[in-house]
Amino acid sequence: MYMAIHKNMGRFDRTIRFIVGVVLIGLYFFTEILTGTIGTIALVFSIVLIGTSFIGICGLYIPFQYRTCEPHE
Repeated sequence: MYMAIHKNMGRFDRTIRFIVGVVLIGLYFFTEILTGTIGTIALVFSIVLIGTSFIGICGLYIPFQYRTCEPHE
């Protein structure tokens, strides 16, 4: 059985996630601010942020039926 998952993130939410993800990647690769275990966690988190900003679906929003975009028809 196929269950469609609709986008649940609006443009503002996606933009903020993308910017924060890029900033975290920049801090990891181009400065010594994020290093070690914290740096690795921040790098993984930034990849998740950028990925969800591109697909428009946040997995944490689904169980709470939360959405920041216009409702789908």
